[in-house]
Amino acid sequence: MAYTIETSLPETETSLALLKVLAENSFDSILVTDASAKGKIIYANKAFKKLTGHDPSEVIGETPRILQGAATDKKVIDRLTSALKSGKKFEGKAINYKKDGTPFIMYWRVLPIKVGKKIEAWIAIQREGSVI
Repeated sequence: MAYTIETSLPETETSLALLKVLAENSFDSILVTDASAKGKIIYANKAFKKLTGHDPSEVIGETPRILQGAATDKKVIDRLTSALKSGKKFEGKAINYKKDGTPFIMYWRVLPIKVGKKIEAWIAIQREGSVI
């Protein structure tokens, strides 16, 4: 039998509390966007601020494009866009920019959050790569 959060912690409140602790204490940046075509940010954890310099409260309602700039590889963004449109996961790396304009290499994984077959939101797990 596979062990999952649902089987290990069947109480919804306990599962939600566990996920909150995981997200808030992760070393990796976690960003959640809505499932709209614009993909507006609905959640960012504390590690997002450490990675990008953007306070989570500042980015709610923005799009992750606030991290892109002149050196962001358009081909990678096109691959991401294609994956999102087809409802598939994405993994990649690109040059992004911190709030102060400093470029950095970001590795990230984007996954759909599904309820049944409907995508309700997207989660991006991000970390910094080699310094430019």
